[in-house]
Amino acid sequence: MGFFIRSLVTQQSKQVWRAYSTNASDITVKAMVYSSYGKPSEVLNWHTYPLAPLTDDTVHVRFLASPINPADVNQVQGAYPLKPAFEQLGDTKAAVGGNEGVAEVIATGKNVNSLKVGDQVVMARSGYGTWRTHAAGPVDDFQALPPSTNTSIIQKATLTVNPCTAYRMLKDFTPLQPGDYVIQNGGNSAVGQAVIQIAKAWGLKTVNVVRNRPEIDSLRQELLDLGATHVVTDEELGSFDMRSKMKGWFDGKPPLLGLNCVGGKSATEMARYLGHNGQYVTYGAMARAPLALPASMLIFKNISFHGFWMTRWADQNSAADRYKMFEDLIGLMDKGALSEPRWTKVDWSEDAMKHAVDAGIQGFAQGKQIVFPTSLA
Repeated sequence: MGFFIRSLVTQQSKQVWRAYSTNASDITVKAMVYSSYGKPSEVLNWHTYPLAPLTDDTVHVRFLASPINPADVNQVQGAYPLKPAFEQLGDTKAAVGGNEGVAEVIATGKNVNSLKVGDQVVMARSGYGTWRTHAAGPVDDFQALPPSTNTSIIQKATLTVNPCTAYRMLKDFTPLQPGDYVIQNGGNSAVGQAVIQIAKAWGLKTVNVVRNRPEIDSLRQELLDLGATHVVTDEELGSFDMRSKMKGWFDGKPPLLGLNCVGGKSATEMARYLGHNGQYVTYGAMARAPLALPASMLIFKNISFHGFWMTRWADQNSAADRYKMFEDLIGLMDKGALSEPRWTKVDWSEDAMKHAVDAGIQGFAQGKQIVFPTSLA
């Protein structure tokens, strides 16, 4: 008979004490898993298995909210560089889908001192698998979030990919001072919107390139309301009029940082606006077109071109560095300077999850798609 751990759960602003047994059979995990790579709606399956017993050195968590990100879908397809190992989950060898989410500690072993029941945590490594109700693992699998006063569960669940990517790119490639310009494409993407808001909070100005569309005026206003300095379309980017406008905006101090998640011709055009010794960072390739680099940018302007992948940064830096970043970002969220992303709720069921993944592939999803695996509602 396993011993019982009490955990504090908040339900509709009322505190309730619950007991969790550490027998493997006392908590049944429900998860979306895959045992082979392929079309997500075909290889993803609903799976239940007993949660591993609590030991002196392990932790039990329950997942509060987990998004469905494009990289998660690519991972299931086998098209993502990071491929989690298939592990024995009850009677099935499989990987759990999902890379991002927020969980609550519900039990700790007697030797665990760095986490306590009630702490909210994110995964300490990519590929952990967040499309499940519960998980058990060593304390190093999880990283506690800093305390917050005004940060929502949605913001915490979506913290580790897009806001962190924006934060690192603004911070790591060139020293920026208040009043400096940053130019980026994909300004309406999740990372792009985080860049706009963080830059504004730090006193930076932004030129944001977006794809032209019928509703361009409403999109432009939406990004300006977030804190964008200027919003231009990819079609305007290479025009003589736009070059003249930007020259006036920059007033002799062109951007030294460019952020590219699109690729193709417009991404090359955007690089032309960087000043001497500028830094051009590519973190995506939504156009699925190559980035052509004129030799003059390298020879005469000495522009440096980099790639950035948040997973690699997390692997190469310490938990303390990551915590400091979380503190800064949650501080902005608490102050209302970094807003909750647009999102839609996905029911926690096999059919709904498969439908949501397909919607994400086809581009029909409206904002972030998020599941609540242990919702008490």
